[in-house]
Amino acid sequence: MKKIVSLLLLVAFFTSCNEYQKALKKDDVAVKFEMATKLYEAGKYTKAIRLFEQIAPAYRGKPQAEKLFYMFAQSYYKTEQFYLAGYQFESFVSGYPKSEKLQEAAYLGANSYSKLSPVYSLDQTDTNKAIDKLQTFIDNYPSSEYLPLANESVKILTDKIEKKVYENAKGYNTISDYKSAIVALDNFIADYPGTKYKEQALFYKFDSAYQLGINSIESKMQDRLNVAKIAYTSLIKFKADTQYKEKADEMLARVEQDLQKFTK
Repeated sequence: MKKIVSLLLLVAFFTSCNEYQKALKKDDVAVKFEMATKLYEAGKYTKAIRLFEQIAPAYRGKPQAEKLFYMFAQSYYKTEQFYLAGYQFESFVSGYPKSEKLQEAAYLGANSYSKLSPVYSLDQTDTNKAIDKLQTFIDNYPSSEYLPLANESVKILTDKIEKKVYENAKGYNTISDYKSAIVALDNFIADYPGTKYKEQALFYKFDSAYQLGINSIESKMQDRLNVAKIAYTSLIKFKADTQYKEKADEMLARVEQDLQKFTK
């Protein structure tokens, strides 16, 4: 019995493959459309795409076009070809503004760009583009069922941008460019006042001011040490029980010790 079932499945497989190859070679776009639809519904999106690509130009303006272009866009999305999916969904939205699939297509088109967002350490051009696309969707469809998903995607993407800005600012401290670190961390704190990285940013600003102060020439040391004291105060004011408290207190003690020679 098992051998019979296996044989039947094998026959069905080769028959299906043969039908697909015939459809690819035929000039009849209706045959291609029917086969592409079957493949799409079976989840064979890569094969469906080959047929959609062949017949898409011929179906523009026809009654079946809306269904075709929706499946076409979805097939790109399902196969993680997100540049192409984004383009196709956007074309669908502009071409079929009365479609019942409109909001879904608008969301998936915007979300396609979020799928292209790289890790935070890389260039974030695609991330910014995705945020713009998703925000446009949110503005256009404020009551959409996809709104929570869009908002969550925007949050994830903006967090990524925020982390990149913070890491870039902190990076100046890492390479001992303390002047640039103070400026960059100041700017970061000003631009992201509610950031989850504020404690770390305040500490590394203090550390940068501290390093700059204790290693200064004497004519600049007093002013720079006082800047470090202010940075320490800002850290403790923000979070009295900061995770950096012990280290920061040790650094402050050194600052105050070095400042004593200017009071004599």
